[in-house]
Amino acid sequence: MPYHAIAARNVFDGISVLNDHAVIVDGCHIVDVVPRASVPESMPVHALRGDAWLAPGFIDVQVNGGGDVLFNDTPTSAGILAIAAAHRRFGTTGLLPTLISDTPDKMRTAMAAAQSAASENPAVLGIHFEGPFLSPDKPGVHDQEMFRAPTPSDLELLTSWPSGNVLVTLAPERVPLDFIRELSLAGVRVSLGHSMATYEQTQEALAAGLTGFTHLYNAMRPLGSRDPGPIAAALEAPAAWFGMIVDGAHVTPEMLRLALRGAAHPMLVTDAMPPVGGTKQTFTLYGQEISVRDGRCMRADGTLAGAAIDMASSVRNAVRDLHLPLTSALCFASTEPAEFLGLGTVLGRLAPGFRADMVAFDAPDIRILDTWIAGVPAAAHTHVAADA
Repeated sequence: MPYHAIAARNVFDGISVLNDHAVIVDGCHIVDVVPRASVPESMPVHALRGDAWLAPGFIDVQVNGGGDVLFNDTPTSAGILAIAAAHRRFGTTGLLPTLISDTPDKMRTAMAAAQSAASENPAVLGIHFEGPFLSPDKPGVHDQEMFRAPTPSDLELLTSWPSGNVLVTLAPERVPLDFIRELSLAGVRVSLGHSMATYEQTQEALAAGLTGFTHLYNAMRPLGSRDPGPIAAALEAPAAWFGMIVDGAHVTPEMLRLALRGAAHPMLVTDAMPPVGGTKQTFTLYGQEISVRDGRCMRADGTLAGAAIDMASSVRNAVRDLHLPLTSALCFASTEPAEFLGLGTVLGRLAPGFRADMVAFDAPDIRILDTWIAGVPAAAHTHVAADA
């Protein structure tokens, strides 16, 4: 589409709220952000109604499934595209399909699928391997039979997509430090998760290149008065990011508010499972039935198995339960994950030169009105409620 503008009463550019402004788009990219009155009369303008907001599109680095599709069970390009379509309804314009601990063959298949999907849909930013280099003492819902030490073939696979964003969640105490170092030097993002690492082991991993903490608090050594563990190390690290699942089930709001006082950068993640954007309330993982009960994805024994929350609801909950300003919650859903992935110069902001990934919504309930990915709108998804 030639030059056009999207105007709104409230435009959040990733830093400031601009009143009665317009984002001027040329093709895939943003050309400028200007006062609405400065838009040339000859330029087509899509004006959002009422007090609607326009903000950078949401970026989710941990998406196991959506639209009744589980990535582990459908490690194909079509499966990823279905997941991305389901999450787009809730404002997510960029994501990492996430493979829960699985076999080497499944990992190779998933990597090929993500590369194929990314070539078709710019919303697919890469891939997240959550495991299998995890601690059997903190398995969560992962199958411990899949856990193993990394091999040279793993390193080759994980570093084989130089143009994609590869994220690996691992337990630092279960891998050689050189493995973390080599991944980091190759541009792979390394995150601690499902780990019993000590504070000292976490510090060593950070020095080797680890920059992330997967669903902080969950499935990791707890914070203790004489055993600070990875949580204390995370919150002391100004060059690290941590994921927050703000669904009221994984972590209490009080503990998340405590984490927000630390030096690390917060990100909203969903850890979403197939029911998000789908029609079914049950699915299988590793052959076991998982059901949504009281808004929680749970195994029969009560173990949490991912989450049933979307990004729009995560933003809303961050404002309501964490007492955050809306602008901070929006940053945690867009600007911070973009920075974590090394995409902070092209995504997560509404500014000249950035890709035109945007979300329009009504506040305060964060009711999604429309999204744009690389300048392309999804008007068919207008008026989908954040808690649908």
